[in-house]
Amino acid sequence: MRLDEIRSKDDADLRLLLGRARRELFDLRFKSVMGEVESPDAFREKRRSIAKILTVLNERRHGVRGARPH
Repeated sequence: MRLDEIRSKDDADLRLLLGRARRELFDLRFKSVMGEVESPDAFREKRRSIAKILTVLNERRHGVRGARPH
């Protein structure tokens, strides 16, 4: 997910996306153990999307970029 797409969502939607992304990463780890992961890059992509969401939430919490979505 692109950063401008993440910034366009409100905090409640971001928390929901964060929960889903963390669950998907958890599922990827299990698939990895079972040998069913289709792409090793999926781990990096999922971790980066989680980091982007957390960054936007922290920016809003600290007033760096504003509290409201654009």
